[in-house]
Amino acid sequence: MTDDNTSAIFKDVSGQTPRTQDQWSPLVIRKAAIDAEIARLLDISPPVNGKRSTKIIHPSATAPGYGFAPGTDVTINVLKSGERTWKCRTNANHIEVTLSGEGTLIVDGDARRVSKWGVFTIPSMSVFEYHNTSDTPWVRLTYSNAPVLEMLEACYREEFEGDTPPADKGKTTPNTPSSTGPRARDLALNTTISSDGAQIRGYEWLIDLEPTESRPLYWPYEEVAKHLPSAEQLSSAYNGRRVFLLYNPATGDKMGTSQSFFATISSSPINNNYIPHRHTSSAINYYLRGKGFSKVGGDKIEWEAGDLLLSAPSWMAHSHHSQADSTSALTIQDHPFHIGLHSLVWQERMNEKILTLGAQGGLETNRAQLIGVGS
Repeated sequence: MTDDNTSAIFKDVSGQTPRTQDQWSPLVIRKAAIDAEIARLLDISPPVNGKRSTKIIHPSATAPGYGFAPGTDVTINVLKSGERTWKCRTNANHIEVTLSGEGTLIVDGDARRVSKWGVFTIPSMSVFEYHNTSDTPWVRLTYSNAPVLEMLEACYREEFEGDTPPADKGKTTPNTPSSTGPRARDLALNTTISSDGAQIRGYEWLIDLEPTESRPLYWPYEEVAKHLPSAEQLSSAYNGRRVFLLYNPATGDKMGTSQSFFATISSSPINNNYIPHRHTSSAINYYLRGKGFSKVGGDKIEWEAGDLLLSAPSWMAHSHHSQADSTSALTIQDHPFHIGLHSLVWQERMNEKILTLGAQGGLETNRAQLIGVGS
């Protein structure tokens, strides 16, 4: 510590205009490259913690975040038959999808069997581990918000073999208010100090929050798939996007699958063409079936089943197109994160008004007109 003011940097920004954002380029990782990396991971000696993993890093990424998109990392994970990982706990939240095989996910002691294309969430600070109880390799993609936390130097993570996380072995003094007496925060200052609603509250309100339960959830693909044909059956005049949100009620109006991301699964008929749009959230597509192309920031990128695509770098115009095949993609997008910050700037069509979703009124499609509601 020093009181020497010369250790700080003063930079005069008087009158400075906003800088142009450095948009990352779209990036496609081909199925063949993913398959080769899976084969390599299966061939290495088993790590001590059981974790056979490879992070896919965008060439624009820098330390310590190293994401596939600026706020999102994507990791290939492999477990051979009979293998299991150490337990882990982190303040990052995860969305995972099984690419092949199946296995047992254990979160906070609750075991669940997951299979191909099933999507599951692991909430922040849950204790989780993986056990391949099948006869074939279990391959998963993991998406997390760890790059954001790494850039903030606030990423907490611990791995361990026993039943108790190392950080829980010390003494604690949890807040256990009396069932008959008031909570400490109820005794602290809590008053309105201005006519526009500004309030002032005591310290206890900062540390005694009402928790929002966030449980691990699982969307089996066979259940999701039952609803996919209805997206393709929508009229060609439909002006929305043929996607289904895998919704977690714990995210409320942030419309998320986790507190940081939504996961959607699309189902597009042949010769389907989306109108270009853009948003400050970034999107990553993993293609489950079919082939087609995307136009992203002026680039045409062809893709097919098994490819992974950074399909929408922040605020870059993009559109997706099927051709001779119907297509389906799992999209992970940091939409809820931006809604929480009121930073989700959205332009549904390039000639329309720019909105801040979550802070302003939302957008409408023509679904009502197509099904004759209100006519």
